[in-house]
Amino acid sequence: MTTRLEVGDLAPDFTLPTADGSPFTLSAHRGSRVVVYFYPAATTPACSMEAADFDAALEDFAAAGYTIVGVSPDTVEALAAAVEAEGTRYTLAADPGLEVLKAWGAWGEKNLYGRTVTAVLRSTFVVDPEGRLSFAAYNVKATGHVARLRRDLGV
Repeated sequence: MTTRLEVGDLAPDFTLPTADGSPFTLSAHRGSRVVVYFYPAATTPACSMEAADFDAALEDFAAAGYTIVGVSPDTVEALAAAVEAEGTRYTLAADPGLEVLKAWGAWGEKNLYGRTVTAVLRSTFVVDPEGRLSFAAYNVKATGHVARLRRDLGV
């Protein structure tokens, strides 16, 4: 069973390659707020809708002091293709080895079309300026999730 993170926990630090090949290190963003969300695969219908919702709200999140990073088990090449195809303007990070997904509890068993599979648990977190979680949600829905997050955060 995957250990789930909770509000108040120290966010596990990570450095991952991004769609443009540069590294994203969470701890480099200490002093600011970061939305970290985990999703199954770039350019799939549900993930593309979620990405578009985050992208549409990007200016509002930025104005409220939030940086957004999406993490998936995709390769850097797949993420670069997704950015090209979908015009995503925020950071997408690649975790094909699943280390970060597992550390954040975003990899585990779920029910998919009536059977149990081990896969990405669509999850969203907010890391506060001190590096602690101020929001943690597992098994979120791709559609409507960003609107709910904006309401919860007052963005």
